[in-house]
Amino acid sequence: MNTNIKEFFEFRDIRSEEAEEAVRIEQICFPPNEACSREHMLERVAVAPELFLVAVDRRTGKIAGFFNGLSTKEEIFRDEFFTDAGLYDPEGKNVMLLGLDVLPEYRGRGLAKALVARYASREQEKGRSCLILTCLEEKVLMYQKMGFHDDGIANSTWGGEEWHVMSLRI
Repeated sequence: MNTNIKEFFEFRDIRSEEAEEAVRIEQICFPPNEACSREHMLERVAVAPELFLVAVDRRTGKIAGFFNGLSTKEEIFRDEFFTDAGLYDPEGKNVMLLGLDVLPEYRGRGLAKALVARYASREQEKGRSCLILTCLEEKVLMYQKMGFHDDGIANSTWGGEEWHVMSLRI
């Protein structure tokens, strides 16, 4: 990990008062057909804040990016995880990852990779066994470089796109 990452960013759980900031970042990072709605993001933050990892710019105090998901005992990713925080199971051994968001001005610095690595380490310490996500074709190589395995085309229609399902055993 780039040592500058540790110098410039604080990594921690999201705080309830940062939920609107997470909504704004999601709207910047994803097109409207893929972005989490305000309602669902606020619900995720309220239900499972410990499954959000934020990177806060130490200079500004603002969130530069975040990674979030929901733990579950389920093993197959389904679109309902995006819209129903009620699927959250604190005892779940798997985490369905719902978004890796890095603001454009912070991209190309290794922040996404740092978020994924820290998230995987943190969830492994909590006894989780697998991280599962879906991504578009153009992001497959990026996630493979972070250790994820491409498990093929997902059974997902989210945003009217074709998605790959990827997993990382931790």
